[in-house]
Amino acid sequence: MSRALDPVVPPPLRALLDADPGAEAADGFTLLLLTTRADGWPHQAMLSVGEVACAGDDRLALAVWPSSSSTANLRERGRATLTAVVDGVSYLLRLDVREAGELATPLGGTLARFDARVVAAVADEAPYARLEDGVRFTLNDRDATLTRWREVKEALR
Repeated sequence: MSRALDPVVPPPLRALLDADPGAEAADGFTLLLLTTRADGWPHQAMLSVGEVACAGDDRLALAVWPSSSSTANLRERGRATLTAVVDGVSYLLRLDVREAGELATPLGGTLARFDARVVAAVADEAPYARLEDGVRFTLNDRDATLTRWREVKEALR
């Protein structure tokens, strides 16, 4: 069952995004960024907690590969949907997005930075079942990746 929320980053998601990328709850956590291609079809990208930071109750900062389809779509259309599963709830955030320049870090390289404002938020959960998980991953080089993510998140803040 879906329910509309206030247009802010929901507290369980915010707690995860504010935590250190190496925290146990963030381990393998994936956010799905949905943008719209020029032909009108959706494009999906996966972001980690090392590429998204809260910048206020209704604000997010995103670090995206500069030559990616997502970056092109965000530049052209300025809208996205971000989804994540946290504590048995699927969250959907509709975002107005604007490019905020480049984000250059020694380990993360040069990324495109986008500032996003939450314009709508929805929580979805079924009364008859608990959503266990969303997309998850395992890092190949945990220490190097976490060091890079910490650097990128600090630059986003």
